[in-house]
Amino acid sequence: MGQDNIKNGVTVTDEEALKFHQQGRPGKLEIVPTKPMATQRDLSLAYSPGVAAPVRAIAEDPSRAFDYTARGNVVAVITNGSAILGLGNLGALASKPVMEGKSVLFKRFADVDSIDLEIDTQDPDTFINAVRYLGPSFGGINLEDIKAPECFIIEQKLKEVMDIPVFHDDQHGTAIIAAAGLFNAMHLTGRDLKDTKVVCNGAGAAGIACIELVKAMGIPHENVILCDTKGPIYQGREEGMNQWKSAHAVPTEVRSLAEAMDGADVFFGVSVKGALTPEMVKSMAPSPIIFAMANPDPEITPEEAHAVREDAIVATGRSDYPNQVNNVLGFPYIFRGALDVRATEINDHMKVEAARAIAALAREDVPDEVANAYQGNRPKFGPDYIIPVPFDPRLISAIPPAVAKAAMESGVAQRPILDLADYAQQLSARRDPLASTLQRVYSKVRRNPKRVVFAEGEEEQVMRAAISFANEELGTAILIGRDDDVRRTAQKAGIDLNRPGIELVNARNSTRSEDYADHLFRRLQRKGYLYRDCVRLVNNDRNIFGASMVAMGDADAMISGVTRNYSIVLEDVQKVIDPRPGHRVIGVTISLCKDRTVLVADTAVHDMPNSEELADIAEEASGAARKLGIEPRVAFLAYSTFGHPEGERSDNLRDAVKLLDRRRVDFEYEGEMAADVALNSDLMAAYPFCRLSGPANVLVMPAFHAASISTKMLQELGGSTIMGPLLVGLDKPVQIVSLGARDSEILNMAALAAYNLGA
Repeated sequence: MGQDNIKNGVTVTDEEALKFHQQGRPGKLEIVPTKPMATQRDLSLAYSPGVAAPVRAIAEDPSRAFDYTARGNVVAVITNGSAILGLGNLGALASKPVMEGKSVLFKRFADVDSIDLEIDTQDPDTFINAVRYLGPSFGGINLEDIKAPECFIIEQKLKEVMDIPVFHDDQHGTAIIAAAGLFNAMHLTGRDLKDTKVVCNGAGAAGIACIELVKAMGIPHENVILCDTKGPIYQGREEGMNQWKSAHAVPTEVRSLAEAMDGADVFFGVSVKGALTPEMVKSMAPSPIIFAMANPDPEITPEEAHAVREDAIVATGRSDYPNQVNNVLGFPYIFRGALDVRATEINDHMKVEAARAIAALAREDVPDEVANAYQGNRPKFGPDYIIPVPFDPRLISAIPPAVAKAAMESGVAQRPILDLADYAQQLSARRDPLASTLQRVYSKVRRNPKRVVFAEGEEEQVMRAAISFANEELGTAILIGRDDDVRRTAQKAGIDLNRPGIELVNARNSTRSEDYADHLFRRLQRKGYLYRDCVRLVNNDRNIFGASMVAMGDADAMISGVTRNYSIVLEDVQKVIDPRPGHRVIGVTISLCKDRTVLVADTAVHDMPNSEELADIAEEASGAARKLGIEPRVAFLAYSTFGHPEGERSDNLRDAVKLLDRRRVDFEYEGEMAADVALNSDLMAAYPFCRLSGPANVLVMPAFHAASISTKMLQELGGSTIMGPLLVGLDKPVQIVSLGARDSEILNMAALAAYNLGA
């Protein structure tokens, strides 16, 4: 058994780590082409002779490299291995696993392509000369694991001679995340920047970057004391000094860390375990702010600090403690914003605005994705949550726009972004394929906000979705539930419902219940229901009550399904709301694949549809496709393709095509067809009579079970993102989520309900 390593709160053995890196293809990276390479023509376009055209265009105008090559989305992660994360100077080759890991994080969190380069020299000038000529290859340079003071020399010189961002993450990454936490800690403790006293222990790359950034935030130079192993750096000190330390010397009489800590508001530690003692913490100002960032063991643990100061706010570099200062919150997104405006550098203004954006995100309600990633523990803004967690999906849409805006404001952006709100939505789509599809939906609903009923208002994730619905300016969220139960759950979960755009409705207290019961009785009196049955349904069944609100015009749409099966909710809703005249209620599932979006129907209602039902399903699904901005090409799927081999239920599909012929519908359709023929234009070419102009994007299944099986297989094996079933065909807009859906799923379906996909 090898050595155990504890990093970020997770224990791994050497054997596990070595096996992880060796299994399959060794290492953690590969290069994948973004253009097809299947035919001779593809090769001719990609290389010779086709490549000559972009070569000439770039020679004429170098900026066209961003249009015709990957340069604008590629960052080089470069090191000489002189300061490998806690392991010291083990050389360039030994650093390669770390640099590959950094490249993986760029891709995973911000969709930035990255290549690691290990330069085998310890001489700063040689290193600089090796890197400076790489500018044409990359959109940015991320320096990593280079020891101080060489890192200062290298970064400064490369920034001077290169016209792309050069960023030493060991310095600035730690500083930016710590600054974000500092913004929030000062907010919680009511401090003002100009009156705040900061002590930083550790005068290496990260320490100096931290104090430079807090000064850029607005903390006065004389209020910041930097300490190294020999004590405070004061004006006139000669021992152990260099030009970078001297820049932060202050006039002070203190000569030890303990003296500097007396009355200090903030401690930044980037030094060693135990450097900050409980006695020093005791001497700090009220509500002290402590960033003990030494890894793997902090200068003082939160337990030790809180034992002497219960009012302390403590952050560390470890994930097994609250408030982790983790660089992955910064560098991927900072480069994302810088690349997207083609910034020539990453300056202090961009760093400060990145910190502000990170800080602002920590103050927002935490979505289910984050809670699920952390074993259901849902953090809430406060002393134990001043920094967002790395798996927060909103980071990509929060930080890059702030960085891009700061780049434009500071004059270093070469390609300004005019619509930052649209840019933020595009960024969300890079991590979440659904975001791109839903962008059109959200934009339209914002222009015409709706009143949407959230029928299961006592559920925590429903409340969170309702708040997000209001915050996204989509309209008013109406929570149905018993007032006391709703507020009790909200208080326990730390949810504030007392805000604009949120309404609470209790069916038992509603002045409209009698009207809803009358309406329901008129519908059900010849179906075995007495009036008192209808009263009981309205008072006790939230789906019935919510659907009645929509049916009677007191709300525009409804969302439900978190606590009941799809079919049960649909049955309740159809007691109150009919299909639209001339339409059929069906379920449509959206499958977002790597290079296309496909709608599958019917995935919710019809078990074994006959030919007329299949034709109706095709019409309803085509209407939904057009509402989503997709021009439909419908394929009726079967085992057989145009009669060969003879497949089960093929007659129904052929008859459905004939019915659509007679109806003279205005969309493309064809069948019966096997799935590969319907989706592959090359295979489709074998049937020149096929009426589809391209691969199908609306797939009508021969039976419900086939639809359900295929969409689940696409999700699990094909890597597709699946959304639905979306309910279309009702006379009033209602959407049903899956049992136990997360708040983000509820929000998206609520937006689709407000959008009225089935209209």
